[in-house]
Amino acid sequence: MKKSLLSLVSLTIILLLVGGSVFAGGSAEGDKPAAKQFVTIGTGGVTGVYYPTGGAISKMVNKKSDEYNLKATVESTGGSVYNVNAIMSGDLEFGIVQSDRQYQAYEGLAEWEGKPQEDLRAVFSIHPESISVLATDDSGIDSLMDMKGKVINIGNPGSGQRGNAIDAFTAFGMDYEKDFKAEGLQAAEAAGALQDGQIDAYFYTVGHPNGSFKEATAGAKKAHFVNITGAEVDALIEMLPYYAHSTIAIKDYPNASNTSDVSTFGVKATLCTSASVSDEVVYAITKEVFENFEDFKKLHPAYATLEKTDLLAGLSAPIHPGAMKYYEEAGLK
Repeated sequence: MKKSLLSLVSLTIILLLVGGSVFAGGSAEGDKPAAKQFVTIGTGGVTGVYYPTGGAISKMVNKKSDEYNLKATVESTGGSVYNVNAIMSGDLEFGIVQSDRQYQAYEGLAEWEGKPQEDLRAVFSIHPESISVLATDDSGIDSLMDMKGKVINIGNPGSGQRGNAIDAFTAFGMDYEKDFKAEGLQAAEAAGALQDGQIDAYFYTVGHPNGSFKEATAGAKKAHFVNITGAEVDALIEMLPYYAHSTIAIKDYPNASNTSDVSTFGVKATLCTSASVSDEVVYAITKEVFENFEDFKKLHPAYATLEKTDLLAGLSAPIHPGAMKYYEEAGLK
């Protein structure tokens, strides 16, 4: 009798342990983790489009938090380079990254020279971003070449716009370390610095309309956007195909001194993750954005002209299997 009782107790303990392991590891179907998971989306400065984009994605996912056993939060960060590094270190599960930075990280170029981030994975593209330059009217800056000897904010180290600014100057044969005084302010600080006379112009790679530029063009100092065009830009786009010509609609900035739309070039914002993030989590986020696409487009003017197929362009890292599963189900791949 004692042996039978001991065996029964032992069997019960084993079943409880096995059951607990199954519960902790996920459901039998594998559709969602049984224990709620928490993920963070790295964005950028609070005045840019990245921050509300991350907020929009998390809001959609969190509406179905119980269904997916998933909770998403948003973090304001230093931008693309920071987001890639944080994803790779496990500090972030997702991050919004410029298409050029995605390419450089995966290929082991620029900040990742010789150290390709082979576990970086693409989820989807989001919106086009123009490399935008705003200068005060009294600075005399009407082209990049006019910036020699001036004080120009090219963006904080680790930000996408800093790399874009350096690419632009290099294309025009200028040295950002010698030809002018380069400042490294974050985007949130740039508008105030321009109006306070601390800088003559600033770069910001961003979707439009944008709060920083609205602030900077509404102050006492009159300001205008600078066109970035010419054979130099054409050659740059030919050499680096993640760049493309773009236009800033001046109707979005009624206080700017420009009288017509501004010609420039740009990249795309992309959502990236790591190969170590589960297929279920990436699938859930991808599905919610695509199946609520029209609502997503209404969340920011920068999304207004997007089509679903646009979200699969500009992805130079391998697409995460969780995202690919949804694309194949939806007939997008």
